[in-house]
Amino acid sequence: MNVALCGYGRMGREIEQVLISRGHTVATRIDPSDAGADVRSVEQAPLQQCDAVIEFAHADGVVTNARAYVEAKVDAVIGTTGWENAQQEVGRIVGTRIGYVLGSNFSVGANLFFRMVAHAAGLADAFDEYDVALYESHHNRKADSPSGTALTLALTLLSRIERKTEIVDDTLRRPIQPGELHVASMRIGSDPGTHTVSFDSSADTIELRHRARNRGGFALGAVRAAEWISGRHGFFTVDDMMNDLLERTGGLHNV
Repeated sequence: MNVALCGYGRMGREIEQVLISRGHTVATRIDPSDAGADVRSVEQAPLQQCDAVIEFAHADGVVTNARAYVEAKVDAVIGTTGWENAQQEVGRIVGTRIGYVLGSNFSVGANLFFRMVAHAAGLADAFDEYDVALYESHHNRKADSPSGTALTLALTLLSRIERKTEIVDDTLRRPIQPGELHVASMRIGSDPGTHTVSFDSSADTIELRHRARNRGGFALGAVRAAEWISGRHGFFTVDDMMNDLLERTGGLHNV
């Protein structure tokens, strides 16, 4: 495939290496500020030479970029986070015109972690002595907080634990209410991403944790998504991709 990279920071460079290792070509690099980019903004001429675009950029450009991808008839993999309120609008723009897959986290390990947390939450729902909370940390250059991965986990917990009805991610200067799910964030150093879900009772604590060692897992997952979306049309999530891959390998039968 010929692939465009929208966002050519550390993540974009990591994706570039994975693309090359899997026999693909980076046709153009798009970034408004990086000196290594080929163009500064999303333009039709470079896109029309591509089979897919992988975007890890700023949330404020997602809607405009989606229109450009549709016009160029290029499939898109979107790892940009922080634009949850615009997803319905982007879904209408995309329709079935191109293949478009989004994810808060494309790492296979993180997506297996989502499923583990969902199963654990379903078990904990039966025992109301267990409270639950979520903690995440990332490097100090990350623009959004909580992370998209943390929000995905939080929504999973709300959907599986009936007594939790609301996400609270602000600083609390009061006791937390029983129905509130506390999501805490820290930004420090070079941490590529750590997410911990804690189920706590007076007798014990159960913790599930996913810790990324580097950006390699995210990059490989994004490239796999670009390979997977080829030939498909519509608005998909990384969960759709994972379900398909697990079904092919029989993994869903073990869930």
